[in-house]
Amino acid sequence: MTLLEDLTWRGLIADCTDLPALAARLAQGPVTLYCGFDPTGDSLHVGHLMGQLTLRRFQLAGHHVLPLAGGATGMIGDPSGKSAERNLLTREQLDHNVACIKRQLSRLLDFDTPANPARLVDNASWTAGMSYLDFLRDIGKYFSLNVMLAKDSVRSRMEGDHGISYTEFSYQLLQAFDFYHLRQAHGCELQLGGSDQWGNITAGTDLIRKKLGAPAWGLTFPLITKSDGTKFGKTEGGAVWLDPAKTSPYKFYQFFVNTEDSMVVEYLKKFTLLSRAEIEPLAALHLANPGAREAHRALAREVTTLVHGAAACADALRASEIMFGGGLDGISEGTFQDVVGEVPTKDLDRAKLAGAGTALTELLVHAGLCPSKGQARKDIEGGGIYLNNVRVTESARAVTTADLLFGRYLLLRKGKRTYAVLKAG
Repeated sequence: MTLLEDLTWRGLIADCTDLPALAARLAQGPVTLYCGFDPTGDSLHVGHLMGQLTLRRFQLAGHHVLPLAGGATGMIGDPSGKSAERNLLTREQLDHNVACIKRQLSRLLDFDTPANPARLVDNASWTAGMSYLDFLRDIGKYFSLNVMLAKDSVRSRMEGDHGISYTEFSYQLLQAFDFYHLRQAHGCELQLGGSDQWGNITAGTDLIRKKLGAPAWGLTFPLITKSDGTKFGKTEGGAVWLDPAKTSPYKFYQFFVNTEDSMVVEYLKKFTLLSRAEIEPLAALHLANPGAREAHRALAREVTTLVHGAAACADALRASEIMFGGGLDGISEGTFQDVVGEVPTKDLDRAKLAGAGTALTELLVHAGLCPSKGQARKDIEGGGIYLNNVRVTESARAVTTADLLFGRYLLLRKGKRTYAVLKAG
C-alpha cells in the first residue's frame, strides 16, 4: 500500500490540488513538504496532532519534512475558522510560544536521525528583512482581489457581525509567501494543512506557479469533530493541551480512553501510527464487544506514548488503575495527585488523626460518602468501604496519621467507583 493509499484508508485526505499528479511525483522519490503551526499560545493542543502525525507519516515513508513555527504569521492571526479578530501578541510572547512549540514538535518528529532529520523553520527569519513596499511589489501584485474575496475564510468573516481587518485579510499572502520561499530555498513541493487552510494553501501553489513556473501541491486533512458535530479536543475544563503542565498525561489518557464508541476506530486510524494490520483486529473486537473497550485502551495508550513518552503513559495507566481499585504500592505522588484532581476532595484537620486517630465512620460522613455514622457502619460491615483501596471490614476501625498517603492524603471509596479524598492540613 502506498503512502497516499494509506492516508486515504485512514480518512486523512480532504482535498488535493492534483492527487494523480502528486501520486506520480511521490512514486518518483522523496519530496520535501511542510506544515505550519502558528504560536498563538505556548502550547499546541490535540487538534494540532493531525498535522504533526501526517508529517510523521511522510517522514517514516522517507520524505523530507519541514515543520514551520509561524513566528511571523503568528503576529497576524489566521482568520480561518475564526468569527472574530485575534488579540495581537507581542514579539516577546511570540518568541516564548515558538520556543515552547519547538519542544512539543520534537516529541512526534525525528530531528535527530542522521539519514532524514526533520528541519524546523520559522517564517520570521525570511520576512523580517523584507520591507512593506518590497512585499507589495514582489508578492502582492500576483494576487487578484476578486480571488482573495472569494476564499471561504474571508467571505464567512465579511458576512459575519465583526467583519475582517486588513491585517487578517493579508494572512493568505504571508502564508503563500512562506510556500514560495520554501519552494525556492528548500525545494519544498507540498504543503499540508487542515481543510480550513485550503484557501491559504492554494494561494501558495498559485504564487509558485506564477512566479516560478514550478510544480507544487497542496493536501488537506479533514477537521475532526465529535459525533454531534462539536469541536474535537475540547472538554468541560477547556482544551486538551500537549503541554503536560496544562493537561497532565493522566487527563490526556482519560480524554482518549473516554472516546465515544462511534469514533474510536476512526481515531485509531487518524491519531496513531498503528498499521492497518494492527487496527483492523481492534476494530473487529470493538464491533463484537464495545464494552470491553480494547480499542479505547489501545487508542489512549498509543497517543499518550507518542505525545508524552512511555514512562508518562505508564504513570497514566497506574493512575487509571487506582480509579478501578488498583493497588497504590510504588505509585508516585505526582500520579496520585492526578487522581486527586478527578475526585471530590475535602480538607481535614491533621490533629484529628493524631494519637488514637478518628473513627473511619466519622471520616466517611465528613467526605460525603455516607449520610450518617450508622449507615457508614452498615456499609463497612457489608464490605463496601475501602481505605486507600484496601477493603475495611471492622466498623470500629480508626484512622491515624500512619494511614496518610504521602503524609497528607486519605483515599476513600464506597462500592466500585464512588471516591473521595481527604487532604490533611
